[in-house]
Amino acid sequence: MNNLAELYLAGGCFWGMEHFLKQINGVEKTAVGYANGRTANPTYREVCDNDTGYAETVRVFYDPQVLPLSFLLELYFKAIDPTSVERQGGDCGNQYRTGIYYVCQEDLPVIEAAMRKVAEQYSEPIVVEVMHLQNFYLAEEFHQDYLINNPTGYCHIDPQLFEMARRANASPKK
Repeated sequence: MNNLAELYLAGGCFWGMEHFLKQINGVEKTAVGYANGRTANPTYREVCDNDTGYAETVRVFYDPQVLPLSFLLELYFKAIDPTSVERQGGDCGNQYRTGIYYVCQEDLPVIEAAMRKVAEQYSEPIVVEVMHLQNFYLAEEFHQDYLINNPTGYCHIDPQLFEMARRANASPKK
């Protein structure tokens, strides 16, 4: 994992966002959890029922030689509504806000450029939170790879986007 980069993406319910990101060539590992909140070791119930400040987030390890950060963000923006405050699809609440949480300061200019680019496509303000990762706690095991383990489970992301993600930068078959 030494050559991999790390980024945290919040885009509504983490079940669908993780499944979407897993389809992208160059995403090597994901995990779902809770980012940038105010309590230690939150549970799903606490994040949903209390004002913990956490966002449902996907930790992404990716190979920047295969998947440049700018392209990863371009795909991320296809899977979210960047103008929606604390809501994606049918999910509503502070934990469903959108966010890009970085660990490497050198990523910030690329993130800011991606934000400017997506802002040009909308008349409403872009409300995606961009900030340095403060904390991240893994969600319970039940939530990891949820849509792989529960193929008919709930997902707010249009299934056609999964296919688009699979084809987005697919390597030609040899």
